[in-house]
Amino acid sequence: MADVSLKEVALIVGVVAACYWNSLFCGFVFDDVSAILDNKDLHPSTPLKNLFQNDFWGTPMSEVTGVVGRAELLSSIFFLAAFLSYTKSKGPDNTIVWTPIAVTVFLVAVATLCKEQGITVVGICCVYEVFIAQGYTLPVLLDTAVQILRGKGSIPFSMLQTLLKLIVLMFSTLLLVVVRVQVIQSQLPVFTRFDNPAAVSPSPARQLTFNYLLPVNAWLLLNPSELCCDWTMGTIPLVESLLDVRNVATLTFFCFLGSLVVFSLRYPGDSSKTVLMALCLIVLPFIPASNLFFPVGFVVAERVLYVPSMGFCILVAHGWKKLSNKSVLRKISWVCLAVVLFTHALKTLHRNWDWESEYTLFMSALKVNKNNAKLWNNVGHALENEKNFERALQFFIQATQVQPDDIGAHMNVGRTYKNLNKTKEAEESYMIAKSLMPQIIPGKKYAARVAPNHLNVYINLANLIRANESRLEEADQLYRQAISMRPDFKQAYISRGELLLKMNKPLKAKEAYLRALELDRTNADLWYNLAIVYIELKDPTEALKNFNRALELNPTHKLALFNSALLMQESGDARLRPEAKQRLLNYVKEEPQDANGYFNLGMLAMDDKKDVEAEAWMKKAIRLQPNFRSALFNLALLYSQTSKELMALPVLEDLLKYYPDHTKGLILKGDILMNQKKDIVGAKKCFEKILELDPNNVQGKHNLCVVYFEERDLIKAEKCLVETLALAPHEEYIQRHLNIVRSKIASLSVTEQSSLLADGTATTAEEKKKSFQNLKEVKNEQKASQTTADNNKGQSKNKKRTEKNSMEKETPKKSSKEIKDIEKKRVAALKRLEEIERILNGE
Repeated sequence: MADVSLKEVALIVGVVAACYWNSLFCGFVFDDVSAILDNKDLHPSTPLKNLFQNDFWGTPMSEVTGVVGRAELLSSIFFLAAFLSYTKSKGPDNTIVWTPIAVTVFLVAVATLCKEQGITVVGICCVYEVFIAQGYTLPVLLDTAVQILRGKGSIPFSMLQTLLKLIVLMFSTLLLVVVRVQVIQSQLPVFTRFDNPAAVSPSPARQLTFNYLLPVNAWLLLNPSELCCDWTMGTIPLVESLLDVRNVATLTFFCFLGSLVVFSLRYPGDSSKTVLMALCLIVLPFIPASNLFFPVGFVVAERVLYVPSMGFCILVAHGWKKLSNKSVLRKISWVCLAVVLFTHALKTLHRNWDWESEYTLFMSALKVNKNNAKLWNNVGHALENEKNFERALQFFIQATQVQPDDIGAHMNVGRTYKNLNKTKEAEESYMIAKSLMPQIIPGKKYAARVAPNHLNVYINLANLIRANESRLEEADQLYRQAISMRPDFKQAYISRGELLLKMNKPLKAKEAYLRALELDRTNADLWYNLAIVYIELKDPTEALKNFNRALELNPTHKLALFNSALLMQESGDARLRPEAKQRLLNYVKEEPQDANGYFNLGMLAMDDKKDVEAEAWMKKAIRLQPNFRSALFNLALLYSQTSKELMALPVLEDLLKYYPDHTKGLILKGDILMNQKKDIVGAKKCFEKILELDPNNVQGKHNLCVVYFEERDLIKAEKCLVETLALAPHEEYIQRHLNIVRSKIASLSVTEQSSLLADGTATTAEEKKKSFQNLKEVKNEQKASQTTADNNKGQSKNKKRTEKNSMEKETPKKSSKEIKDIEKKRVAALKRLEEIERILNGE
């Protein structure tokens, strides 16, 4: 083997760096997203053993998986390393050196783990051993075999040694194949006609097309001018007849390949050996992707030509060397070499920019081939990711026109219509996609005849129609149909569980989630959903356990952090408050712009009587969301409870600016105006505004009665209290205050009444103050009017807001504490479920 100088290595590295430097500015596109960004096997928390149980995408190798997207370049490195190691297995006097052979076997295994075609290096090692290391030619081997069969000779010792080495290689290869077959559970990958149309075509179209693909790949090596990232679907039309002119290309290819094979095997010499090794590198690594022995998930894939391109380069270099040795052609050969290198370098630089983004990549592919619906779909996806739904729709519709029976394309159209709020058109598109699904054949696996992602048409259609309350049963039927077609369809169980909760069937929802957990116990979202079910079932203990399980799997699960903290807060157990606070702190670290996290930290601080801390959290929530209704009111309430009533007034002004009809804000403002500012007129306006909004508001009505008393209109105050008592006949404090007013009226004579109206001196200031203080026992006695978190946060944990998007619970009429608590938890659970549904639907 020729030595390589440092200058040659530096030259090669420099040329490669110059050609590919601009690729550093490109992002993750196409298969990179699934294979790298979304691959759970690459997460630090994933056990190392999963790398050997799952494929390149992180999918278990026992499922419907393809031979695409492997690390061809990484496989090529170990491929070459295995071959180079084997070349050192021949010792002095043709002895066997076993260490390089052992290293070769190991490197073959590693190359195969990177990509299945790595195993073909064993065939190249065998060819090298027989025809290069031992120097045999095909005629010599045939002659020896004939002599042995006739009994006229024995096998030479050198040949026995060669056989021994080949047996070791072949045995190791067989062992690798057995392991691979066991991993995929003795089943070949399943592909649809969209992936590889020829694979499901009848004879002779299947054979003619597969053979025609060989010259197509050869042409890509010879003239890589029109490259495409995806050659599936209708990229290359089927060769359906022997009269198809493309068969001439197939015939020419086999004639040229046959002549090279004959030359390399028949004649001795360095030239024939070079051609032989070049052919081995071209042919053997390509066999697994050739479709000749088993179908693969693509028509053409440029990535499978990485290793064959090595052999092609050897052929080109060998031919150039032959030409350059002739003095007449030497200058021309160097000029041609310079042109080839220059043009290919420019092509590489230009091609690198095509991989800048998914949009540029698929648009460049459409320039090469407009008959591939998948490319139109992918451009639509790229535009969809940029929220450019109108343009995305145009590409999706074009995909349906190129391939009318493409289920995925119709699903894309439906989803885009939904994003554009055109539900009628979306449902029509989903119905078309559903009609294209194969019918169930008894005794035959459904998943074996259709791409599993196409089953999402049932999920998408159900998710669309479930927005209509009258069609919930219809949506449930679609989920059940998807499950019947594929019992391990996890997403169908998840979506059905959400629907069943919406239908107020928590027990059935629990069953659906438990079934999904049987399929995937490492899914944090599933444990979170199950926790929501237990909240609906009024089992907070189990709910908290499931929240904790979700957080064990994903410590930064935002919804689990937030809602588990609320559950701890609602429990009233002071021992859980520190953990609840820590989870809310973790939540705001993940969602620093969400005011709800800071608001609930403020509520926790109020529970712990940490008024300064509570004030700081509330102010931060308001800075992020100036119209945050609950934060504004509770900050005002905090000021009121800490004798800072005058600081509460500007906060209440902001609250009522955004929410003029906020009843409790009006009550609190009126109370402060009357007691602190002595602004009877302002307080009266607040209470009158409340009664305009709700004539039966007991607290507002009672406080207006107090205003009448302050105005010294005892008759009007009496009438007002009588009306208030009629609204709440069981409230003892109203009756007591009415008795005080009547007693006051009875104690005054008609003269005193007249004097009171004339000069206002019938009642001393001290008497007035004492009577008014008796009337204002409302703060300690009004139960029905202060049952929410907004008005009496410090007295009852169950009166606080517990929902992320609507923290404030109104209580327009009196009810028992138990009924209010149950209703609060039910509403809270339903609101959480609505939030989950919005997240899974990507809204």
